[in-house]
Amino acid sequence: MQSTSKGTRLHIALLGRRNAGKSTLLNALTNQEVALVSEIPGTTTDPVYKAMELLPLGPVLFIDTAGIDDEGILGSMRVQKTYEVLDKTDVALLVIDAVQGMSEYENSLLKICKEKAIPLLLVLNKEDLFNDAAKETFLQEYQKDIGDTPCYWVSAATKKGIPQLKQHLLKISPGDWVAPAIVGDLLQPGDLVVLVVPIDMAAPKGRLILPQVQTIRDILDHDCFTLVCKEHELKKALQELKAPPKLVVTDSQVFMKVAADTPPDVSLTSFSILMARYKGDLLTLAQGAKAIDHLKPGDKILIAEACTHHQQPDDIGKVKIPRWLRQTVGGELTIDFSQGTEFPKNLSEYNLIVHCGGCMLNRKEMLNRIRKVQEAGKPIVNYGVLIAHIHGILPRALAPFGIDFSALA
Repeated sequence: MQSTSKGTRLHIALLGRRNAGKSTLLNALTNQEVALVSEIPGTTTDPVYKAMELLPLGPVLFIDTAGIDDEGILGSMRVQKTYEVLDKTDVALLVIDAVQGMSEYENSLLKICKEKAIPLLLVLNKEDLFNDAAKETFLQEYQKDIGDTPCYWVSAATKKGIPQLKQHLLKISPGDWVAPAIVGDLLQPGDLVVLVVPIDMAAPKGRLILPQVQTIRDILDHDCFTLVCKEHELKKALQELKAPPKLVVTDSQVFMKVAADTPPDVSLTSFSILMARYKGDLLTLAQGAKAIDHLKPGDKILIAEACTHHQQPDDIGKVKIPRWLRQTVGGELTIDFSQGTEFPKNLSEYNLIVHCGGCMLNRKEMLNRIRKVQEAGKPIVNYGVLIAHIHGILPRALAPFGIDFSALA
C-alpha cells in the first residue's frame, strides 16, 4: 500500500476553520495519530499528507490543511497553502464545528469547490452534542448556505459516524478520477511492447524510474508481454524476435538512436509522451510544440519540474533542454526554472512553458497547471513532446494515439 505513488492516489482534502476538528477527523478516518491535535487554534500549519487504503476505493491520500480563518502574516501564508491544495484535490471534506455553525469562510470554500467542480461533502462535527431535534434545527437554519451539498453528521472525537462517512465518501468520489491507461488501451492481450531504458549516470542506482515501472505494470495488467533493454541493445533485440513488437517505448533522451533502430512499420513513442496523456492533456501539449518553431532570441522560457531531484552534470531539464532550445532558435534565451510543488503565477511573462512528465503529480494537479497556462494565453509542452519535436520525430511519436501533428493548429 505504501509503495503506491502519491500521483496515482485519490486526493481527499480536509478543509475548514481552525479547531473545527479536521485533524481529529483525519486521525479517526485513518485510525492512527497522524495529525497533531490541540485546542490551541492554528496547530496545523503546513498541509499534512497521509496515504492509506480506503476499501473498496483503493489507495487514497488524505490532506489535512490549516484553518482558512488563520490570522496574521504567517496565518495568511498558511491559508494560501490551503487554497493551493485545491488544485490537486479530487474530493473535499468541509469540516464544520456544528456548535459554531457556518460562516463566510465555509461559504467561500463551498463556492470555490463548485467553481473548480470538486466533489464536496459537508462534515458536521460534534454530533455527540446534538439530539435529533437540534440537528434538524441546524439544517433548517443553514439550508440556504448548504443547498444541495451532501452533508453528514459525525463525532470525530468519539469516532461515531466514521464508518458511515467512509461509505458516503465512496459515493461522492468522481468516477473519472483515475487516469486513463498508460499504454494498455493501445494493446490487445498477447501483444509485445519493447521498453528502451538507458542506464547512465542519471539513472537511479539499483532501480528504474517511476514512469518506467508504471508502464511495465500497466502492460502486465493488460495481459501483454514486455521486453526491457538498453538503447544499444535494441537493434539486436528486435532482430531476435520472431515477430515485430506492437510498440517500442523509449526514454526521451535516446529518442534519435531508438528511432533510427526501430523499423518504420513499428509504432514508436516515449515514456514522457505516455505520461503526458496519462497525467495531462496530450493534445494540448502537442499543440504547444508548434510554438517552439516561432521562438526567437531573447524570448523567455519557463522550465517547470514537479520533483526536486539532484541535478546531474548533463541534466535533462537544467542543461539539455536549454541547450537544444538555444540551438533551435539560434541565439540566447531567458530561461527560468521552478521545482517541486510551487508553480509560478507570472505565467503571462513567458513565451513558452516546458513541463516535466509530471510523474510526481496527480492527474488533477497536472490538468490544473495546464489550465492555468491556457488561461494566461501561453503554450505549454512537456519534455518528451519537446524533445521529439526538436529532433523531427514528433509526428511518428504521436501516431500511436491517432494524432496528426501536421493538422494541429
